[in-house]
Amino acid sequence: MKITSDKVVELEYVLKVGGEVVDQSEPGEPLVYLHGHNNIIPGLEKALEGKSVGDSLSVTVPPEEGYGERDEENVQVLPREDFEDDVEVGASYFAQSEDGSITPLTVVEVLDDGVKVDFNPPLAGETLDFQVTVRGIRDASAEELEHGHAHDGNEDDEE
Repeated sequence: MKITSDKVVELEYVLKVGGEVVDQSEPGEPLVYLHGHNNIIPGLEKALEGKSVGDSLSVTVPPEEGYGERDEENVQVLPREDFEDDVEVGASYFAQSEDGSITPLTVVEVLDDGVKVDFNPPLAGETLDFQVTVRGIRDASAEELEHGHAHDGNEDDEE
């Protein structure tokens, strides 16, 4: 079986940025995702198309096919009262916008009258180097296709 749209794929991966490991799957706990449904970054998904179980590959993903370019307009100062008393540089929070969507942010600097935050994804602007091995491929269930993501086999935990 080959990786195509609507297949559930199990991957072992190591992600490096600038030669340093920034993320990786745990041994025996592969990343499981639904192919063709924007569940992983576009550059990696494109490279996996047509691969089979056991295939290993190195994939270099430029920013535009990963988390996008950094946008300095996404760095803003928010009112200090929007945060807990012990806000720290490097801490991550989630902001809810007026339309109800949730956006992650990272604290860049704590100022006297506000908190400088970055709404860019942490890996925006970075070239991503993946080493991946395909560990499993199966057809997605009707429920997975309806939900747009893979289920981990623990259906009780699903929404």
